[in-house]
Amino acid sequence: MTRKLSLNQLRPGESGRVMGLFLEEGMKRRLQDMGLVDGTKVECIHRSPLGDPKAYLIKGAVIAIRNEDSGKITVECETGGRYGSE
Repeated sequence: MTRKLSLNQLRPGESGRVMGLFLEEGMKRRLQDMGLVDGTKVECIHRSPLGDPKAYLIKGAVIAIRNEDSGKITVECETGGRYGSE
């Protein structure tokens, strides 16, 4: 089962595919350079104790993204991931 939501709504253990980045141009370019482009699989692997930022596995690299920025990234969610659910 899939559903569309923003990246910051993924919980640890959930994964999805990027559908769109709606960020200011500088941040969008930085994330694209790290491999976060449309169609890329991304998995939420860790949430900081206060909930911001969260760590995501993107093309074999772990990247921490603030909730403010990850809320502007649309993903199609797939349930179940490598690290289990929270």
